[in-house]
Amino acid sequence: MIQNVLVLGAGSAGLLAAITLKKKLPTLNVRIVRSSDIGVIGVGEGTTPAFPQHLFDYLGLDVARFFKEAEPTWKLGIRFVWGPREYFDYTFHQQFEGRWSHLSREPGFYAYEDFRGADIPSALMEAGKAFMFKTDGSGDPDMNMKFALHIENLKLVATLEKIAEEFGVKFLEGKVSGVERGPAGLTALRLEDGQRLEADFFVDCSGFRSELLGRAMEEPFVNYDRALFCDRAVIGGWDRTTETTLAYTTAETMEAGWAWQIEHEHHINRGYVYCSQAISDEAACEEFLRKNPKAPKSPRVVKFRSGRYRRMWVENVVAIGNAAGFVEPLEASALMAVTTQCQKLVDMFVNSSLQPNESLRALYNHLAGGSFDTIRDFLSLHYKLNTRLDNEFWRHCREDTELGGIAPLVEFYRENGPVILGTYTLPQFVDPYGLEGYLVMLIGNRAPYKARYQPTAAEMNNWNQIRTTLIARARQGMSVDESLRLIRSPKWRWQ
Repeated sequence: MIQNVLVLGAGSAGLLAAITLKKKLPTLNVRIVRSSDIGVIGVGEGTTPAFPQHLFDYLGLDVARFFKEAEPTWKLGIRFVWGPREYFDYTFHQQFEGRWSHLSREPGFYAYEDFRGADIPSALMEAGKAFMFKTDGSGDPDMNMKFALHIENLKLVATLEKIAEEFGVKFLEGKVSGVERGPAGLTALRLEDGQRLEADFFVDCSGFRSELLGRAMEEPFVNYDRALFCDRAVIGGWDRTTETTLAYTTAETMEAGWAWQIEHEHHINRGYVYCSQAISDEAACEEFLRKNPKAPKSPRVVKFRSGRYRRMWVENVVAIGNAAGFVEPLEASALMAVTTQCQKLVDMFVNSSLQPNESLRALYNHLAGGSFDTIRDFLSLHYKLNTRLDNEFWRHCREDTELGGIAPLVEFYRENGPVILGTYTLPQFVDPYGLEGYLVMLIGNRAPYKARYQPTAAEMNNWNQIRTTLIARARQGMSVDESLRLIRSPKWRWQ
């Protein structure tokens, strides 16, 4: 029976894993090994709604405390400066997967020219607001909808460290110098200072190094380089001055990749994800600084590879976060993957009474591996469809990007258009994006299809009238800065 768990790494993945295990299985003795020499990357992060749902619904953490200490801002979606449109918005609600009662076909058939404001978050993004006001006359913002967060990694880690300590997680300082193995897997970690740390179960959250799964267990790595070609990022940012704080992440097409903009209250975080075979580090930095003159003149360059380990749970070692795999940050999927892995690990522990067997390990690996592959396939579609620039890199993306398990969906769309029946062509797997995400990419990029539908003038009037009404209402809403001031006022009470 598992009684002692040792987590290697005290970044966001290690802290979330330790907190989740200790919260859901309080009898476990959970320790974290960390090294101040390694530190954390310290970039701004965008999340999906899965992250706040994990913190506040699954773990039951205090919302007020988290917002006070970690100081996140709200994220309603991603604005893509992408494809043939000026831009399009991907929200966390349904712009295309539902049906409007007064339209005879799915919304996607009416959205070829314009779908700004097709749902409430999109209307808010268009208006530069974060929340609409409630209709009860209270003057309070209506926060009863899915939202994600923008959060500075250093503040997130500091907040999670406090919570972990309060939950009873023990912290140990040191760097791993070696491991000891037995018949059932690892038995102990050896640290450079001579400490020997035994445990029943080891959670590898050592980041890209993958000290335990990749190095000690020698698990093979599955590279995603046939679908995702970018392998480096230039990272920089600057203190906010007069810029409006936006309630969305921006993803902007660049010469050899794309650039993010993540909105923090006092800081703007920017980065350029690029393919080193298409552009040199020096040229990428030059392009980045040309677009962002406020950024530091010597931005950092971070190397990465997109892919995952074949298995993420081997014997008594499971890897979570970047130690298990990494898929470039185009859809802010990293923390979503971490929370999914943590919850699945708890499920396996609970259902085995802390005595997991080989079939449960196999199921975990099937689910975790499939989740990473789903993210890969979704991101590959972004590259496959983007016609904004016509240069060697983007032609290569359009011609050579492999779509993996979503190829049948794309073919179905090209024949039938944005119909809801397309959901049945998706792989039979838990997909965090659903048909909605794929339709936003296909319609947003104006991917052609054969089964054209000509809406009536009355239908188009209805489509445009509702969008116009939503945007007009959103313009009367509350901005990010106004919302932050409100939740910090004495009168505010979190629901």
